[in-house]
Amino acid sequence: MGDRFQVIADLDAGAADARRLADRVVAWLVAEGVVRAERTACVLGEPPGHPPGPHWERAVRDDWDRPPSGGLAVHTRRTGFTSGADMPDAAVCPRCTAATPLDDSIWPRFSDAMRAWHDTGSASVTCPVCAAPVAVPDWTWDECPLAFAHLGFEFWNWPELGDAFRARLTGLLDGHRTAYLWGAY
Repeated sequence: MGDRFQVIADLDAGAADARRLADRVVAWLVAEGVVRAERTACVLGEPPGHPPGPHWERAVRDDWDRPPSGGLAVHTRRTGFTSGADMPDAAVCPRCTAATPLDDSIWPRFSDAMRAWHDTGSASVTCPVCAAPVAVPDWTWDECPLAFAHLGFEFWNWPELGDAFRARLTGLLDGHRTAYLWGAY
């Protein structure tokens, strides 16, 4: 069995907001006992993360079957989050809701824009259907989600996060849009 992760990414936080919002959320998680304040080597391939706290179960669904075996990584820089090794089959325009298949003729436009966003913090792709330029973080994806954000909370090897917990965490993010991704490596 591989390592599993769940990410709550703040799609609206900019570089200037990321650290402030991350500190607010981590302070809340520590106060609730969901994670510990100290940082240890508890997350896969990351700098030290926050290990589970004494009340970690407040974050997960009621039907959890095991305690977490990993911790929380907090990302506060431009990051492209993915659900794992697979890539989406289509990108969905937030303006016209058209799904654009990511075939060999379209994928390079998205790939180049994703790389530009990662390098500069700004890039868009023009929707082939409505012709509107759409910022990379604003696109949504079919079955294999992606998220492009300056702020993300990545829980490694935790039972499924509960809907109420995700809503409370999102409520600390100044009304920002969020994406929830999960996957495995």
